[in-house]
Amino acid sequence: MAITITPTLAPAIDAAEQIGEALRLRLYRLQVEIREAEQRAYDLFLQSLVKGTSHLSLGQEAVAAGCAAAMQPGDLSFCTYRGHAHTIARGVSIEKVLGELMGRDNGLLRGKGGSMHLTSVEHGVMGSYAIIGAHLPIACGSAWRAQYKGDKDVSVCFFGDGTTNIGAFHEALNFAVIWKLPVVFVCENNLYMEYTPISEVTAVADPAAGRASAYGLESIVADGQDADVVYRTAKTAFDKARAGGGPSLIEFRTYRYSGHSRADPAKYRPAGELDHWKQNRDPITIYRQRLLDTGVAADKIASIENEVKAIVDDATEKCKAAPPSSVDILYTDVYADGGWAWRN
Repeated sequence: MAITITPTLAPAIDAAEQIGEALRLRLYRLQVEIREAEQRAYDLFLQSLVKGTSHLSLGQEAVAAGCAAAMQPGDLSFCTYRGHAHTIARGVSIEKVLGELMGRDNGLLRGKGGSMHLTSVEHGVMGSYAIIGAHLPIACGSAWRAQYKGDKDVSVCFFGDGTTNIGAFHEALNFAVIWKLPVVFVCENNLYMEYTPISEVTAVADPAAGRASAYGLESIVADGQDADVVYRTAKTAFDKARAGGGPSLIEFRTYRYSGHSRADPAKYRPAGELDHWKQNRDPITIYRQRLLDTGVAADKIASIENEVKAIVDDATEKCKAAPPSSVDILYTDVYADGGWAWRN
């Protein structure tokens, strides 16, 4: 039986007390940082300052923010190519992310990795992966290491709904359950696998949660547009994994405002669908009202928004002024020994 957490704009009083104002303000700030940074990335692309393609999480901010807020220092994030949001949510600066997208030397990887390979071991961001499903077994390996060494970190693996029809998804789930690994699989179901509605090519209504019972896991479907719901759902799973209770599989229902990538105008969506989600289910609008309903002053909310916009503006100018990636890093860090020459 699926556990469905009903979307709501007005939380119960006890729920508000469980989270508290300080955490709520952090959750809101994270969502605004992600929204502003990704919108700026889109604008910079239109100015030909972001090269190549990239995949934005506009509309999906609550999942990254809620999960990151529930994680502890030392926990590890494994992301897809749509990884900007999760990277920022774990504490990487907006300047480092925008610099990387722009191919500048001040980028997170000095401009060498680009949009789909954001990595910061310092912040627990263990890479963004361009190959669908490739990182699920890797997250299992990370969790197996923690279990073997007696470490208490949790590996959290984010992926889209399309990944649920990839073999690695099923292999990773089976392996994680058999070994009772401290790993949490988080499906961001934004309804579309690239250009195809996930419902048209999947035998179950819930592409991730509908398969959970086959591996002896609880079926969890939750509202991915409400950061409070995301936080509570994720924290429960993280606490379980940390205590030795094994893996969890969570499916968050969300929606991306842009196409799959910059090359996708998303004309396959039904008329009015995008407007409906923006007007009724926008995570930042929902959470701003949540703050007001729980007594947070409007000027405190506005202060967060203004601070974030100033940070994004400052980061943008620093990235524009930064030099391009240096050619001297072209052949570095290709292999584990830091070099490029193949050895067998």
